Amino acid sequence: MTRPWLFLLLALVASLAVSRGALAQASDPDGPTADEVNRIAKKLYCPVCPNTPLDVCETQACQDWRAQIRDQLAKGWSEAQILDYFVAQYGERVLAEPERKGFTSLVWLLPALVVAVGLITATQVLRGWRGARSARASPEEQGGGRAAAQAMQVDHDVLARIEVELDRIA
Repeated sequence: MTRPWLFLLLALVASLAVSRGALAQASDPDGPTADEVNRIAKKLYCPVCPNTPLDVCETQACQDWRAQIRDQLAKGWSEAQILDYFVAQYGERVLAEPERKGFTSLVWLLPALVVAVGLITATQVLRGWRGARSARASPEEQGGGRAAAQAMQVDHDVLARIEVELDRIA
């Protein structure tokens, strides 16, 4: 009966030792925290996986980059210095958000231009449809009567005969 309790006690001690070691590594007061590293890693893309932020990628290359960021933070580098370092080493393709200068400014301006052109085009199309519909409208829809007949330039004699016929029917 003592063997199961002994086994359980050893398992508990081993799990506490492992978790305490992991806790000690995660909360190293001298080095940067994982949050500080991930704040910068979110702004970089994995060099191996397409469209994968560095903070969530689990490849060895990304782990190495995060370790490098941790070392640079420990040495006192600023976020801008670290990002500039990676851009200098690997090019602007590693940035999650392109810089807002030069040719890459089109990335920021182009969507606004497309929306503006789309709104202008939609407005012009709707105005054209409205104009075409009113041009196709019949004289009765436009107000009917003598004014509509004059707008259609009907001969006065024909109009008089139509009115006589209408009076006779009514």
